[in-house]
Amino acid sequence: MKRQPEEKNSQWMNYVVSLALVMAIAAILITIQGSSPAEAFAALVKGAVGSTSAISSSIRWSTPVLIATIAAIVAQKTGITNLGLEGQIYFGAFASAIAGAFLSGPRLIHIPIAILAGGLAGLAYALLPAFLKAVFQINEMIVTLMLNYAAVLFTEYFTMMLMGLNSDTNPDQIATPEILESARLTQLLPPYQATTGIFIALGIALAVFAFFKFTRRGYEWRMLGRNSRFARYGGVRVVQNMTFAFLLSGFISGVCGAVEIMGPHLRFRNNFSTGMGWDGIMVALIAKNNPINAIGVSLLWGMIKAGSLNMERMTSVNRILVTLIQALFVIFITVDIRSLLKKISFGKGRIIETGGAK
Repeated sequence: MKRQPEEKNSQWMNYVVSLALVMAIAAILITIQGSSPAEAFAALVKGAVGSTSAISSSIRWSTPVLIATIAAIVAQKTGITNLGLEGQIYFGAFASAIAGAFLSGPRLIHIPIAILAGGLAGLAYALLPAFLKAVFQINEMIVTLMLNYAAVLFTEYFTMMLMGLNSDTNPDQIATPEILESARLTQLLPPYQATTGIFIALGIALAVFAFFKFTRRGYEWRMLGRNSRFARYGGVRVVQNMTFAFLLSGFISGVCGAVEIMGPHLRFRNNFSTGMGWDGIMVALIAKNNPINAIGVSLLWGMIKAGSLNMERMTSVNRILVTLIQALFVIFITVDIRSLLKKISFGKGRIIETGGAK
């Protein structure tokens, strides 16, 4: 019972130390570029929370990251490495765009149908890797990774077929019709891009947290993630549960794509995604596969994204630096700083003892 507070303290120590290291590295890199770290950080904060448009931008970027993060958590907590979130997002976005543009009805019906269409498309695209994993034990990392590239090409081809375009078409013109008004999510701070999609994201996060925390099936999935052999001996249907978890992860990824189309984009475009699936995987690592932690980390991730755009406009610092810093933060956070310091101290002690013995 006493280990839980210690683990939480160690986790918070990891966050604090990792953030301090990242900020120090960022300051050095900004200085090397010939800019002022203070001005760059001030522009970053202002772009994240400094105005109504900044807050809206932070919410806008946090929404898809949170949904993609939950999709990654569902897979990872069950022992599955679903690297195909990006492809599932693409198919979810495409299906939602079709449902939003070519179906009609009241908002209370049209919006859920468009979201469901996106979710089912993401689930369908996860069927193949789930089947290969369950039946032939083929490594899902390779299959899902390669299917990401296929998804981009498939959805581009389907869009061209739907719109009657040919290979000579300008890539910027490859897009579906704009979705109907009845399929659009409500803007929170008009005319800015933050929508009620953030509430969908929060609802999914809380539902997944409750599922893993309070349900029998959630407990079985957690057992699978920790030790599938032990879970099998305990009576858990390994193949069935892993398949369901894989498909649920794909469904949530599809919903992520749908929310993007029904909010900021309003139509499906070729290469519309900005790496949301990969952001979700990284945030899940930072949040330690905890849906509640994922809410806070995703909001911070969105704020950094929004702030980096403003920083690039207001200073000479390129926002690619922010992407580098985010990657470094993921690397640092996956290292147990406390254990590392103990090992270093222990190693120094052994050296001193050995030297003394000689």
